[in-house]
Amino acid sequence: MPAVSLNGRTALITGGGRGIGRAIAERLARDGARVVVTGRTENELAEVAEATAGVAMVCDLADRTAIAKLVSRIGSEVGRVDVLVANAGIAESAPFQATTDEAWDRMMAINATAPFLLARSLVPPMMKAGWGRVVVVASNAGRVGYAYTSGYCASKHAAVGLVRALATETARSGVTVNAVCPGWVATQMVDEAVKRIAEKTGRTTDQALGDLRAMSPQRRLIEPEEVAHLVSSLCAEEAKGVHGQAIPLDGGQVMA
Repeated sequence: MPAVSLNGRTALITGGGRGIGRAIAERLARDGARVVVTGRTENELAEVAEATAGVAMVCDLADRTAIAKLVSRIGSEVGRVDVLVANAGIAESAPFQATTDEAWDRMMAINATAPFLLARSLVPPMMKAGWGRVVVVASNAGRVGYAYTSGYCASKHAAVGLVRALATETARSGVTVNAVCPGWVATQMVDEAVKRIAEKTGRTTDQALGDLRAMSPQRRLIEPEEVAHLVSSLCAEEAKGVHGQAIPLDGGQVMA
């Protein structure tokens, strides 16, 4: 028997086609949940849906109209969502004065607005049912600031603020709302960051990766499965008292 039982529950994971999202989808499926994965890459989503006996729904989470259509489709084809994992995210870096309006808007749309829109639609039915879990995969950049990432840090702080505010309104409903705040995770996003760092600084990719690892006292990257484990743990009945928290998962880089 799994440590967490989500039998009879439905979980929606955004950004579910790769990396952290895929690991979360696979973990919650093992916990017994019916998994719905959404994102922009159809073939990756289809692979995850097949691996988890779940459902894939393509959606551009930067598009408000597309999100509304996604919610409508979920309602008609799947039913109530019991677990919302707002995992989709993007990261762009630039000096503050070189951060464009377009980059700012993209990060805000996906990292903060999309979780808001999904929660606004999906949380009220959870509250009516008396049970639900909302987990926003934020970042330790939602707890502290980092140079050259003003848009990313602002969007992740906004996501954490959303979690804390929403948690105050759901506290007596049986719905918990939390943020998971990883450090650097071994995903394609980190591969892209390493490449950018190497190109801009003249360091080798090995040196750039080593610099990211050195940011953690454990001198390593977090694995996607570690994030999935924490998300799964927050879905347990025994975790109902964990509420409105921004939980770091970064090897001690940012200590609560």
